[in-house]
Amino acid sequence: MRGGNTYWSGGLLRIAFNAARELERLLPEAAHTLPGFFDQVEPYTADDFWTDLRRVTEDRTDRDLASILIAHSYDTICWMHDHGGIPMEPAVTLAGIRVGNTMKWQKGAIVRAARQGVGLSQAWFAAAAKQGVEIRYATGATGLILDRQGRVSGVQVRGSDGAADITARAVVLGCGGFEANTQWRAQYLGAPWDYAKVRGTAYNQGDGLRMALAIGALPWGQWSGCHATPISNEWPTFADRERTDKSNRLSYPYGRILNRHGLRFVDEGEDLGLYTYAKYGGAILRQPGSLAWQIFDQKTVHLLEPRYRTSQPLTADTLEQLIKQLDLDDRPQALRTLQEFNAAACDPDHFDPSTKDGLATRGLLPNKSNWALRLDTPPFVAYSATGGITFTFGGVKINTNAQVIGTDWRPIPGLFACGEMVGGLFHFNYPGGTGLVSGAVFGRIADRSAA
Repeated sequence: MRGGNTYWSGGLLRIAFNAARELERLLPEAAHTLPGFFDQVEPYTADDFWTDLRRVTEDRTDRDLASILIAHSYDTICWMHDHGGIPMEPAVTLAGIRVGNTMKWQKGAIVRAARQGVGLSQAWFAAAAKQGVEIRYATGATGLILDRQGRVSGVQVRGSDGAADITARAVVLGCGGFEANTQWRAQYLGAPWDYAKVRGTAYNQGDGLRMALAIGALPWGQWSGCHATPISNEWPTFADRERTDKSNRLSYPYGRILNRHGLRFVDEGEDLGLYTYAKYGGAILRQPGSLAWQIFDQKTVHLLEPRYRTSQPLTADTLEQLIKQLDLDDRPQALRTLQEFNAAACDPDHFDPSTKDGLATRGLLPNKSNWALRLDTPPFVAYSATGGITFTFGGVKINTNAQVIGTDWRPIPGLFACGEMVGGLFHFNYPGGTGLVSGAVFGRIADRSAA
């Protein structure tokens, strides 16, 4: 069960770069496997990254941490590749969109770890083994040890052989958030988050946060916020380790989303999916029964991510027949909603799935801002969706050296944090691929500082 949430991730790595050819260091075979690859990739500058992060977090991102994240994103991922031995590949199934004979890319979402989160996790464990790092399995940390000077000098653990102390010159906490903890979700996120399906590991119970707060760490960031993505409603309460991240249902910008009352409740075309999915999972969870239906026709069904293949959709030759098959409380309203949408929708002449194309409805509530094509080409298909929680945004405050800050606003000697435990970076939403890069950037800084 090793690997934390990394194992379930799509492996996407959002990094800043000034020219497409800078990615050749990470993707040396891309030009051969995808002819014309570097001609289709747009630069993603530090300003682009900063603009996206400010926009999706409603300008609440911690500016100091965000600046470090962006400035170190490229060199950290290169370090992972060159010195950690982490293989990379183009993120074709996550961010590549085929338009005619051309593969187009969402800006910034180009590189991922080979074999996604599973490959990333396995590669890191192989690198650790090669360096002689000791890993203790079936051993949980239960508390931090302080010496008489107030310095963190180790951890208390509980394993199959009982309780013990492990002493050290420094401790780095990379324990994840509290997304798998039902009580904390109810306490900090509120209803109905206690019923959310968990997309990742069942072991992120907030243990690292609890240990840090117990010795006076300063809570930081949006403790009422989280990353929650639309996933198949057919999936279990805790993630399926065999199918990893394939629960995601992120192609909704090219379709329509209805709740059980037969109503649309979000602007499916507000932006490309990697900029809205982390908040739209929560929007679905707050709907009646925490259930929604994503509906497509044959004009866009070819654009669905491969992950949709893990479900068998409901299909019909008419919208009326499709609606009859869906688990809805108000089928007449659902049909009216789709008919009203079609009346307000656009012709497909300038449809471009790779960028915000401006094809918008008028007079609807909510309107669809882009990709607003009519549902008029059967057979029609529908996929169920609910909200799956990935990680929580609240954490502890760290400084630029990744030292954990105490409630007295001074660093706690000997204690460092990284990954989901870092509070302040993400609020309300996040740009896809930023989480893994944040973990790598601040993990590397924490380790250097601790050493």
